[in-house]
Amino acid sequence: MQAAPVELKKGLKQRHLTMIAMGGVIGAGLFVGSGTVISEAGPAAFLSYAITGVLIILVMRMLGEMATANPSTGSFADYARQAIGGWAGFSVGWLYWYFWVIVIGFEAVAGAKVIQYWLPGVPLWLMSLVLMTLMTATNLFSVGSFGEFEFWFAGIKVAAIVVFLVLGGLFVFGAWPGKDLDFSNLTAHDGFLPLGAGAIFSAIVVVIFSMVGAEVATIAAAESPDPGKSIARATNSVILRIAIFFVGSIFLLAVILPWNDAGLAASPYVAAFKVMGIPYADHIMNAVVLTAVLSCLNSGLYTSSRMLFVLAARREAPTALMEVTGRGVPRNAILASTVVGFLCVIAAAVSPDTVFLFLLNSSGAVILFVYLLIAISQIVLRRRSGSEGLTVKMWLFPVLSIVVVVAILAVLVQMGVNEKVRPQLVLSLLAWAVVVVLYFLSKKLQGRAPGEQQGRAGAPTPDAPATRVLVLANETVNGAELLDELRRIDHERQARYFVCVPANPIDTGQAMHEGAAFVWDATTAAAQRRLDRTLEILRGEGLEADGSLGNYRPLRALAEAVESFHPDRLVVCTLPEDQSAWLRFDVVERAREQHHLPVTHVVVTPQPAVAGSR
Repeated sequence: MQAAPVELKKGLKQRHLTMIAMGGVIGAGLFVGSGTVISEAGPAAFLSYAITGVLIILVMRMLGEMATANPSTGSFADYARQAIGGWAGFSVGWLYWYFWVIVIGFEAVAGAKVIQYWLPGVPLWLMSLVLMTLMTATNLFSVGSFGEFEFWFAGIKVAAIVVFLVLGGLFVFGAWPGKDLDFSNLTAHDGFLPLGAGAIFSAIVVVIFSMVGAEVATIAAAESPDPGKSIARATNSVILRIAIFFVGSIFLLAVILPWNDAGLAASPYVAAFKVMGIPYADHIMNAVVLTAVLSCLNSGLYTSSRMLFVLAARREAPTALMEVTGRGVPRNAILASTVVGFLCVIAAAVSPDTVFLFLLNSSGAVILFVYLLIAISQIVLRRRSGSEGLTVKMWLFPVLSIVVVVAILAVLVQMGVNEKVRPQLVLSLLAWAVVVVLYFLSKKLQGRAPGEQQGRAGAPTPDAPATRVLVLANETVNGAELLDELRRIDHERQARYFVCVPANPIDTGQAMHEGAAFVWDATTAAAQRRLDRTLEILRGEGLEADGSLGNYRPLRALAEAVESFHPDRLVVCTLPEDQSAWLRFDVVERAREQHHLPVTHVVVTPQPAVAGSR
């Protein structure tokens, strides 16, 4: 009998996580989009990056505090769920997934455009599909292959920035052949703030999206041997990475090039290398940009699939998305995310100005909503549980936490004021509204009246004595009510018992405590402990009892147990109706319909959790 799906492999090593953390914030937006920011904000553009960087750092610090306090969760959707409510966790999970699957399609198209620089005759849609296929294959093979690809992708991005910082620093500070110390470009063209101080803050709307990705390291850490340590390193190192990679390199660009240079719009780093006299600068940076695009595409597939896995484990997505291959990767979740990416590529080819543009705009502000809910969750959870025992703490709580919330709201207001990006805010709010409606609709459907279950749950058992009793239970398996019912059914102590415990992350409680990489190990261990304890009690009373872990889907677990044990009586044990996922899905009634056996439904009142127990 299958106890649970194969668990996700812990295939990410510390060097993978370190490089993922380092390269997570370096995307094509830095290499290409920074030119637009400089042209719109002037030489002071590096201040836009510095202000935005502080905001991202604070969000990561808040996330780090929550993640190290519960390091195995693997999904910051849980923090929103715990702090604000189920709708918030549902929103964070699905919005974050939606954001990344749209990014997948966008990056595939962007990568194809980069390749067209060398292969102009290849159709854009064909090259986009090729890139999508390659990255999908990488993620399907194993988590280790994802980590290895991302290690080298991130390594190339980091190396390119480091090389630029070194060479640019030599050029600016007069250590370059034939070049003297020169910072004149900061003020020579209509001053340091040629477009006014307001341009610095207006540019934040664009800059913030180029820094998205730092939080991926906290998800990836769930598939490492030491999640808590990895998360702490990732959140602490983000300060140095943003300060050097973003603020440092943008400052050098503003010094090397006039802010109104035409070359900034195309590729600022290529323009800077050409000013410095570096040969083949266009080909070198084009290759780096392609690497950045592939890295983002690779990470997008990984992140979106893991978020789907976590949503499925919480019964907020189809449970089939939890199934993994023998190599330990969630194949169905990866393919589901890939399908949306492929649809985006098709939309870009067929309807670039309508459907594709709509998809891009509808996800434009989504990441800000996610960050906002993360920030609010940190404030609520910190006030609820205090700071005792926290290894990573938010600085100057609650002042800086409130500053983050206000800053994100200010950026959203700025998007509403700016006509260029206003459609992104409006359509993203629409996407959020759809997600919230789906949440309450799903809860309503799950909470529907479960047939005739109420009337039949307490029906008396047949007069014929039971000889083979099959018990289906999970979190209620040790309940006193169940044991009392078994004693009542077999008062002569002549029956044989078989206890089936479905190894389900929700039913064992592990889905709320363990990350995607560890959830099945923890689930199996928790279910086995419950089964062993129940068998010990039954055997201690002189009863003939056996049992096993079952499939994570309770009805399938029951069907397999019926086939192997051949019972003449079924006992299904659940929590009360308002707390039981099994009753929301009519497990008791469906068991009666499928097996045509006497079914006794036992309701167990949950006991208060013991501190420190799982």
